[in-house]
Amino acid sequence: MTTFVLVSGGYTGGWIWREVADHLRAVGHRAEPVTLTGMGDRRHLSGPGTDLNTHIEDVAQVLDHVGAGEEDEAGETVLVAHCYGAYPALGAADRGPDRLARLVYVDAGLPTDGVSVLDALPDPAVRERLQRRAQEHGDGWRLPPPSFEETDIWGSLDGISEEGRDRLARFAAPQPLPTLTQPIRLSGATAALPATGIFCTKNVTSTAALRDLVASGDPRFAALGDPRYGFFDLDTGHWPMLSCPGELADLLLRAAADEGERLGPSDQAPA
Repeated sequence: MTTFVLVSGGYTGGWIWREVADHLRAVGHRAEPVTLTGMGDRRHLSGPGTDLNTHIEDVAQVLDHVGAGEEDEAGETVLVAHCYGAYPALGAADRGPDRLARLVYVDAGLPTDGVSVLDALPDPAVRERLQRRAQEHGDGWRLPPPSFEETDIWGSLDGISEEGRDRLARFAAPQPLPTLTQPIRLSGATAALPATGIFCTKNVTSTAALRDLVASGDPRFAALGDPRYGFFDLDTGHWPMLSCPGELADLLLRAAADEGERLGPSDQAPA
């Protein structure tokens, strides 16, 4: 049995993993969706002091809970993060990588030490719009959920049913701005930890595009050619837990089994 700890992205909570968790449990695994402080049914706990470190501690506490059980009960632990969730997930993993078997990034960028979520956004206009929205509509510290037309924030909604969109609109919570402005601090302790990237190809990028970057010799991407890192493509928008939860669950199981396309010169695992 594998334990999958599932960390949601911005504006959402553990509720968004419901169908994925059901699929994983149905085949005998353990699934632990994480609801970060201020999100989902914990939105009432949000405040001006809710920052990235708060969310890192949330994930760390779930990992502590998982690790407190009998070893044969929890099995290996795979930490899965969607979008913004990569920041609290990696921050928590950095504190104790030995308790994890693998990190899985679902349509998420890889956080860089000393860089905040907002600073990592390539478009300064988006950064300014988000900060202005918090000032004008969120008492200076919280970001109301964007409209679905703002795909530069939500990402592609391709594949989500009307029911799924209704759920996203109904349960989305304001994001505390300090979670996006506080730089992440990493020690590099996860450098040897295996990781998997799942790209939603109707959103921004794909394995093929990343392979070209690795092959180009750009030092920013060279490490991704290491055989510890595997990759999958999923033909959907940015929210596969809503658009194709069964397919996403299957890829999480394959990631846990160390499958996935390798980007280095010699593929060491089947795609």
